[in-house]
Amino acid sequence: MELLRQIAYHPLGSFPVIFYLGILSYAGLLATSLVMVLTRRRIVRIPFKYHHWLAFITVALASLHGLLAISVYV
Repeated sequence: MELLRQIAYHPLGSFPVIFYLGILSYAGLLATSLVMVLTRRRIVRIPFKYHHWLAFITVALASLHGLLAISVYV
């Protein structure tokens, strides 16, 4: 757990890694929902496979973010 704690709070620029993972997770969530909104409103036709892959990437990023957050308290 010490290794995960060190990774979580390793500074990249002026913020730790866990901060950037949280921002990327949120951006992935917005992108995933935006694909479906744009498709349903017929603004842009985006195949469902992109929604599927964006959702998979978002779940992976959020899981890593959560694992690093939990490692701080365990």
